[in-house]
Amino acid sequence: MIRLDLSAEPKWLDLGAGLRLHVLPVTTAIMVAARTDPAVEALPEEASREEQALVMAKAVARRVVIGWEGVGDAGGNPVPVTPEGIDAALDIWPVFEAFQTRCLAPHLMLDAEKNASAPSPNGSSAGAKATARPAKARVRTARRG
Repeated sequence: MIRLDLSAEPKWLDLGAGLRLHVLPVTTAIMVAARTDPAVEALPEEASREEQALVMAKAVARRVVIGWEGVGDAGGNPVPVTPEGIDAALDIWPVFEAFQTRCLAPHLMLDAEKNASAPSPNGSSAGAKATARPAKARVRTARRG
């Protein structure tokens, strides 16, 4: 069952270590815009899945993060949210993992469920030929021999 949260209100996400992000809901419009982000479009075709995930997460985060707490400069002074700051925060592995889990995963799971429910007409098994014979056919072949 899909649970619709029709609230367009931003929410606070606790990512641990005192870091909190104030984020807009991840909508279809956000995901479409992130897919057309220049950094996403500039990815080479041979980019690893991990690199693709990081670049896409940053593209989404730059669109949804509207505030934060627990982010400071080298002197410990709070810094404002900027695209560069968001990218730098997501370059920290635990922050990236927490953002993926708490902000993106619910939306990605829905996408994965959708993809898993419909067979791909041109997937890896589309052109596969059956190589096994029914058991009865093997028995008849064995008797003839």
